Amino acid sequence: MPRIRPVEYEQATPGQRAAHDQVVLEHGRITNMKRTLLHSLPAFQALMEWYTLRDVVQPFLGERLTNLFALAISNENDCLICSTFFRRILIESGENPDEFAPGERETVVLEFGRCLAKPFARVPDSVYARLAALFTEEQIVALTAFGALMVATNIVNNALGVDFDSYLEPYRKGGAARVAGDGAA
Repeated sequence: MPRIRPVEYEQATPGQRAAHDQVVLEHGRITNMKRTLLHSLPAFQALMEWYTLRDVVQPFLGERLTNLFALAISNENDCLICSTFFRRILIESGENPDEFAPGERETVVLEFGRCLAKPFARVPDSVYARLAALFTEEQIVALTAFGALMVATNIVNNALGVDFDSYLEPYRKGGAARVAGDGAA
């Protein structure tokens, strides 16, 4: 049971409906988290900037590593909704999120993401030095902000007890074989 019920379209204000409709237009559906965020349009808009930052980091990380980075953060934060969301993306692209061998570049980025998800987001100098050897300062700032919005998304889901979206059910940890066997991947 969620702590805050998601906004129902029929009871939504015109501003909430406009934001809802824009999400559906751009992404095909609206999640329980986004419907919960609609209670505060500034909060909704702030967290929707996740997509803007994703579009900034994806060109230098690549789609796969961008999704693995978000998954690493979500796993570290124990966010069932977000970790399952990224499992779905990876599974549907043919990846097994439970069995992959990251290269050195991926290892550094994933380690950095896990550091961001820990209390106080302290990044050891050794991790930062390895990251700085791979990316520009501009890229590191964008990656850090992207990771911070991922953490914020995890916090909203966990703190408010947002209901798990049913469309994600087949992708829960341990569900990958079922998805692949159904031909849905």
